[in-house]
Amino acid sequence: MKRIDLSGKSLFLFDLDGVFYKGKERRVSLGGARLVEGLRSKRKKLFILTNNSTDSVRTVRARLAESGVLLSEDEILTSARLTAEYVLSRYGKVSYYLVGEIGLEVEMKRVGHKRTHGESADFVVVGLDRGLSYEKLDHAVRLVRKGAAFVATHSARLYMSRTGPAVATGPIVKAIEYATGRRATVIGKPSGLMFRMALHKAGCTKEEALMVGDQVETDILGATREGIEAVLVTSGVDQVAHGFKLLATVTNVDELTDFL
Repeated sequence: MKRIDLSGKSLFLFDLDGVFYKGKERRVSLGGARLVEGLRSKRKKLFILTNNSTDSVRTVRARLAESGVLLSEDEILTSARLTAEYVLSRYGKVSYYLVGEIGLEVEMKRVGHKRTHGESADFVVVGLDRGLSYEKLDHAVRLVRKGAAFVATHSARLYMSRTGPAVATGPIVKAIEYATGRRATVIGKPSGLMFRMALHKAGCTKEEALMVGDQVETDILGATREGIEAVLVTSGVDQVAHGFKLLATVTNVDELTDFL
């Protein structure tokens, strides 16, 4: 790869699946420990900025530590955590119906939101749900049609599983939108909300930030829309980013260490 200068970047944003590891069920480590150590030595700020909504922040931190990537919980911004914080900051503590998995429930509960299984809810909250049933989907549609607000952790089509790209949250969101005629408020990539929340937490400008990810439709598109430069890592979903001006393309995230 061509030589690049990252010394002017003070905030590094990283996708998770396809960058540090791949596979939700049986994970395969891809690297990252050397780069994180390099960022620490240069006193750079970093966030994991992931659409992962199935795992809690505590779980993500533990899994990264298993492969030598040592982060604090505050450095891990999952779509589940940011969704819970977004709803809290704008609407206070709410009741919600969940289409999603335990990670999203943990993050909603952490800030005081109350899950309901009944016929009324302030919000329908949607994340990846690998146990999705018609009954659950139909219940969510009924609630939205009755007036519940509708928020989604993200709208990506795919995520990187152990065996390759797999169906993500986006198709679930689209089904509810189509059935109700209502659009979801989307938090995660490529929504600009996730990037703006990260910049605000770090106290950095878009010019000071760099996004490192493996998916063009989420990581690269979302970052460039917000004026954040991006690096594509080809260890995940996409190998090329046609139509986008990238700072670099690398095969492994640790390659960036030499350019800090």
